[in-house]
Amino acid sequence: MSSGAEVIELSSDDDEEEPSPGTTALARLAPSSPPDVKPHLFDDADVKPLLLPLPLHPPGYGALVPVKTEDPVPVPVATASPPPRALPSARLCRQFWKSGDYTVARRNPDADAPGGRNRLRINPKFLHSNATSHKWAFGAIAELLDNAIDEVNNGATFVRVDKFTNPRDDNSSLLIQDDGGGMDPEALRRCMSFGFSDKQSDAFIGQYGNGFKTSTMRLGADVIVFTQNQNNWVPTRSIGLLSYTFLMETGCDDVLVPTVDYQYDVTTASYVQMLRHDQKLFSSNLGILLKWSPFASEAELLKQFDDMGEHGTKIIVFNLWFNDDGDMELDFNSDEKDILITGAHKKVKTNKPEKIATQNYVSSRLRYSLRAYASILYLHVPDNFRIILRGCDVEPHNIVNDLMYRECVLYKPQIAGLTEPSVITTIGFVKGAPNIDVQGFNVYHKNRLISPFWKVANNSYGKGRGVVGILEANFIKPTHDKQDFEKSALYQRLEIRLKDMTYEYWGLHCHRLGYDNKSLPKATRALHRANHMNGGSSPISAPPRLLAADIPTSSCGIPRLSASAAREKINSLESHSKSNMGLKRKFDSSGAMSDSADQDGLDRTDGLVSIYTTKR
Repeated sequence: MSSGAEVIELSSDDDEEEPSPGTTALARLAPSSPPDVKPHLFDDADVKPLLLPLPLHPPGYGALVPVKTEDPVPVPVATASPPPRALPSARLCRQFWKSGDYTVARRNPDADAPGGRNRLRINPKFLHSNATSHKWAFGAIAELLDNAIDEVNNGATFVRVDKFTNPRDDNSSLLIQDDGGGMDPEALRRCMSFGFSDKQSDAFIGQYGNGFKTSTMRLGADVIVFTQNQNNWVPTRSIGLLSYTFLMETGCDDVLVPTVDYQYDVTTASYVQMLRHDQKLFSSNLGILLKWSPFASEAELLKQFDDMGEHGTKIIVFNLWFNDDGDMELDFNSDEKDILITGAHKKVKTNKPEKIATQNYVSSRLRYSLRAYASILYLHVPDNFRIILRGCDVEPHNIVNDLMYRECVLYKPQIAGLTEPSVITTIGFVKGAPNIDVQGFNVYHKNRLISPFWKVANNSYGKGRGVVGILEANFIKPTHDKQDFEKSALYQRLEIRLKDMTYEYWGLHCHRLGYDNKSLPKATRALHRANHMNGGSSPISAPPRLLAADIPTSSCGIPRLSASAAREKINSLESHSKSNMGLKRKFDSSGAMSDSADQDGLDRTDGLVSIYTTKR
């Protein structure tokens, strides 16, 4: 029996010190260590051959890999998995918002000793308090989808979200898998540590290095990660476990993350154990993985790589949290093609068509349906990339196509004398208005939805009802959970401008829905009232066509221009509008609207996309 459990610590992964006496109790979790393997297959890591053969010629086969002449000592692999061992009854509360209580069994005795570790230590309770930044389970899942979308830069073509049945207790778990570049052993340890991020480019959604921990710990008490990487000389496989249950049940006073690594051996055409320190450490980590993960043998662990191809990452979140009623927060049973928020999708029984239409619209369904939320989560899904939920592709929902009488507003935010890049906002009435009670702006940041249907205008008498907008605001920063924006001066100016934009649009177009528009001449108002009394209401779908602004309507999001075309059009509009920037548009005596767009020769009839500019 090992004298001490050598477990990789989250806050000090590559510490070369002796194992902490404070973790002696953890050694009992690991099986007896087999004899150390003397032959070394690689100069930079101790390696013991393993277990599962792979195809004889994987990617990288034939590369120059230093191999010593000693024959490796094979380790027998169990041909059949032992029966699953039931875990001890957990003291951990399964309701997320009540599970923060944590009692340390014993304090690490070398923490304050002379010559001890001079480092920041992390109490396991931080895993829970850190995860409370996510108030909403779908917001946590979106973080994991963001990581997969970012892997498009490394060749990812899909992300799969599905139910996984825990073989130990048959409970439902959450599986998220992508075919991106995967992570090498060092990258996995950075992923499971705090504040490390290689995503510093504008091409990535995530940047803070905290999303994986907050999201997985918000969804469940435990997560196991399988990742395969082909970027280095030798392909690698790594497995890591971040387990709040393990830490609480053993009373750890520091965050410990057991990880094991494997690398490809060209001489045996199989993956072999990669010993970062020694065999004792590897066996201790493996023993903890087998005790506290859903998999009871090393063969079961490694079988999870069978459907991962040459590279990618698989995340399984298990021991999912319960809600306050004692039910699992994520509902996998009500809809076999979706994942729902338990208890949130109960519709109010009604025979009124307008209420039914409101309940069925995406603005209502996204609150409880992951499929609805994922359909609008990204402004533009990358080409040839699929989001697969419960075996079926998620079809992107383009909110722009839900609008009639659309206009495109060019907004140039300014603060402290500096002008931020121009933003095009698409605004219109949602189809079905005024019967459908929907309004607000869908604000994206770097292609990711942050604020869905943000109600900037609240009026009890209905002004602004049915007005919906879409914009991408990269000039303001989202909060860490990506469900809101930081309340900066730019954010406040944007809120004011969107409110003004809503009221201005309403004042120009509300008569088309049957409202009495007092901005119109009396004769025109009387004509519109007569038309609506005779059944001439607004069309459910107004056929859009493009004006001289020449802005194409994308099937994947708001209207977009190429960089050169956008700059040319923006410059043209700005030059034309300098004299009347920000002026309110008015009706002439005949009831026709006059604004900078009209003066630019743009027609004003139903269903048209027009452009006008504004500065604030």
